[in-house]
Amino acid sequence: MSAIAYKLVDADEWRAAGDAYDGSAADRADGYIHMSTSAQLATTAARHYRGRANLLLLDVDTDRLGDAVVWEPSRGGALFPHIYGPLPRSAVVSERRLAVDTDGVMHFDDGAVGWG
Repeated sequence: MSAIAYKLVDADEWRAAGDAYDGSAADRADGYIHMSTSAQLATTAARHYRGRANLLLLDVDTDRLGDAVVWEPSRGGALFPHIYGPLPRSAVVSERRLAVDTDGVMHFDDGAVGWG
């Protein structure tokens, strides 16, 4: 069974990326691509994407990334998956369009609200 991690991305940046995504400006500044587990996703969306539309949620098969994925503790101690290097399209198993409202809640294009 594959391990899935999640990446929220600007839809236009993802479309422009070609075969591999180099990350957002924040990712590039930190030197790795930030991802989240399913348990971390709602908090990540609320904290970093509040009030944003034109987003995609990427389901990433971390097994396809090999050693590029490193699990590292956040300031609070939780382990987050980080990609050191670009995110190849071949590792993304699905995409969903969404927005994060001003309350930090994810709204998917199919009408689903929240996460989980």
